[in-house]
Amino acid sequence: MGTSLEPRESQVAEVIDRLEDEYPDSTISLVYSNRLELLIAVMLSAQCTDERVNSVTADLFEKYETAEEYANADQEELAADISSITYYNNKAKYIRSSTQTIIEAYDGTVPDTMTELTSLSGVGRKTANVVLQHGHDIVEGIVVDTHVQRLSQRLGLTQESAPKRIEQELMPIVPETHWQQLTHLFIDHGRATCTARNPDCEGCVLEDICPSSKLDSEVDLASGEPWEQ
Repeated sequence: MGTSLEPRESQVAEVIDRLEDEYPDSTISLVYSNRLELLIAVMLSAQCTDERVNSVTADLFEKYETAEEYANADQEELAADISSITYYNNKAKYIRSSTQTIIEAYDGTVPDTMTELTSLSGVGRKTANVVLQHGHDIVEGIVVDTHVQRLSQRLGLTQESAPKRIEQELMPIVPETHWQQLTHLFIDHGRATCTARNPDCEGCVLEDICPSSKLDSEVDLASGEPWEQ
C-alpha cells in the first residue's frame, strides 16, 4: 500500500534513509572547476538537462575564463556558443549582465550571500542556493528544481506548487544536515525511477510509503491528474 508516514518528519526521515541506500554516491552532476564556472553552469541549466549543459560548457569554459571575458563578449557570439541550450539568447544576456555586475560590485568575485547572488541578472533563489552550497559551502536553503518539486508532491510532503513555497514547507521538516543532499537524492530518483510521465512504481524503493503510487492511487499528486491506464 502506498501510504505516507505521519508526521511528515517521519516520512522525510524514511525517504532519505532509503534513497541514501539506493544512491550512495549522489551529488551534483554539473561539471565545473571554480565558482564562476559553477554560476554559469547553473544559469544555463534552467529548463535544460545537466548532460546538455556539460556538453556545452566543455568548450565554453575553455573559451571564456574570467568574468571580464563573459561581460565583454559579443552578444551574438556568446549566444551562438550556447545555442544548443534552451533560451540561449536570454541566457547569454543574463551571463553578460551578471558578470558585469560581479566586476563592478564584487571585484570580479562571485558573491557569497543570497541577497547578493539574487541581485544578479537571471539568478533566482534556486541558482543562488546551488552556488552557495557547492561554491561557498554555505547551506541556508533547499534547492527546489523540477525533480524536487515533483517528488515532494508525490510523496505527500507538500501541496504547494511554487518552488519558493515548497522550499519553505520542506525546510522545517527536513533535518538541516540533509538540506543539500535531499536535492541530489530526489534528482537521482526522479531521473532513474520517479519520472514525470511514466514512473516505475513497481520498481520504486518508496512505493509502499508513496501516496501517489500507481499501484494504489488513481491520481498523480504532482500533476493532480489521473494516472494513464
